[in-house]
Amino acid sequence: MHPDYLVGRRLEQVVASWHRYGSEDPSGPLDVWLMDSDAVATRITTGSDWCLIVETSAPFAGYDMAESGRIEVAPSSDETPFSEHVGETVLAVGEESVPDHGRIALEITFASGRVRCESHSGELHLSSD
Repeated sequence: MHPDYLVGRRLEQVVASWHRYGSEDPSGPLDVWLMDSDAVATRITTGSDWCLIVETSAPFAGYDMAESGRIEVAPSSDETPFSEHVGETVLAVGEESVPDHGRIALEITFASGRVRCESHSGELHLSSD
């Protein structure tokens, strides 16, 4: 799915999933859902082939993995770069792809800056400028 449909929509809420193990801090979100003004949830995550996945899907419930920790899914207040853009309209989106791997990066532009989503060795990395 090409995320052009996000252009012109206002970011209403950000939800993220985190792997929690004991008292250790999580190393970044596993998934991020952008809830927009049209009540569409856009999930950004990485695939088993290390590509970046962008799809429309509702956040799932967290779950316990016993001795491997747990996955928590909750609204993100300040934990992701998207949080500072809540209430803003998406002005543009851009993608980067490579042969044999597909999408590896997505950049979403707001009036106050951009958020870049990348897949690095199968992990989701978010940054802003």
